[in-house]
Amino acid sequence: MTFKDRVAFSYLISATSIIATVFVIIYFIVSATVYSNLDSALIYEARKHLKDVIVEQDRLYFNNQAIVAEREHKEAEVLPFFLQIVDPSGKVLERTINLKEQSLTFRPDDIDGECFNAELSDKAIRQIQIPVKQNGKIKGYLLTAVSLEGAILVVNNLRNVLLVLFPLVLALLFFVARYLADKNIKPIVNIIETTNRITKHNLSERVELPKTRDELYTLSRAINELLDRMQSAFEREKQFTNDASHELRTPLSVIKGTLEVLVRRPRKEEEYREKINYCISEINSMSERVDQLLLLARFDKANISLHKETLPAISLIDNAIHRHRKLIEEKNIHIVMEDESNVEVVTDPYYVDMIMENIISNAVKYSLPGGTMEIRTGKENGKVIIEVVDYGGGIKEEDMGSVFNPFFRSDSLNHKHITGSGLGLSIVKKASEVLGVQVKLENHPGKGLKVQIVF
Repeated sequence: MTFKDRVAFSYLISATSIIATVFVIIYFIVSATVYSNLDSALIYEARKHLKDVIVEQDRLYFNNQAIVAEREHKEAEVLPFFLQIVDPSGKVLERTINLKEQSLTFRPDDIDGECFNAELSDKAIRQIQIPVKQNGKIKGYLLTAVSLEGAILVVNNLRNVLLVLFPLVLALLFFVARYLADKNIKPIVNIIETTNRITKHNLSERVELPKTRDELYTLSRAINELLDRMQSAFEREKQFTNDASHELRTPLSVIKGTLEVLVRRPRKEEEYREKINYCISEINSMSERVDQLLLLARFDKANISLHKETLPAISLIDNAIHRHRKLIEEKNIHIVMEDESNVEVVTDPYYVDMIMENIISNAVKYSLPGGTMEIRTGKENGKVIIEVVDYGGGIKEEDMGSVFNPFFRSDSLNHKHITGSGLGLSIVKKASEVLGVQVKLENHPGKGLKVQIVF
């Protein structure tokens, strides 16, 4: 079965149960109402004529012969009631003329005056039996009956109508349910058709959002958001691949060109040594880029396990500064350290060292010769904060949204003398996401950059 038919069938099963219950309730309510009205009329007639029963010693009779002749019923044009008086043993003493030679059913044990079904000439009747008392003793019974044929006909007709209507209503409901199911699953069909058209070469197409803001609207929007993330990831991957190819191709081209020039003619040993060392330098630079690319790729793996330790914040800074002491001395950079109360952080030493290494490296590279770097550690609102401030050129405002992108370098043409691949802040961003820390940049173009790491 298709989804549409399953929905229609489920709806039909539910509707069948409800309609069957409603029809049964209607049948019993109407049946009970018919019998109740008939019993009310029967009891009223019996109690009315009980007053007309005369008791003389052991003899019982009607004091009004019009009752026996049933003239009052003909004049009033009401239901033809049957009246019969019997003694305590059930012997018929008197009866209405409409009974002819027939007798109503006598029930010796019935002294409560309850209505019951009986038969008269093979016809169904409703009957009541009321005791006739004198001085507290039962002298006989007044039997009152009325035809039940009309009531049975009404009830049976109702039953037949309901039985005929039931399958017709179910058939109608099935087609209505199928139509509604078809209408309601159109957004799902639209989703299927749209997603079938989407490939890695066509990620721009989106599912049309339904007009009604229901669960299908939420599903369509979630699929579109997923497609947005996929498209963004594919575009980043494509850009990353292009940038990586360019970054690796450049040093290879330089090495190839240098070696081709070197082998064109014999040269002095010093010149060979100079060119070979230059090629080694380019190979080392390329090897560093490859390591960084592998590191970025590793961050994309799920379930990165962390090994957290309690570490003094100042030690993280000292390690990074120590690795760049040669460049710091060459540029004669003055470093100002402020450590409040020897703050400590609980973190993974490998990833936090990666963050500090890249931030300190950038601060040292972009600081002006003879300039100052400020490094502070402290606590604010229960969080540990490390600040690194350099007074270099800062970042162009229009480049602030791209500084964490791989291979991006702000104003790279004016910083050709500064080595780098543009991967440092990308690694910082990935590592900070793994550790769950915040990295904030406060930029002052032409005056420097302040970086805050919030643990």
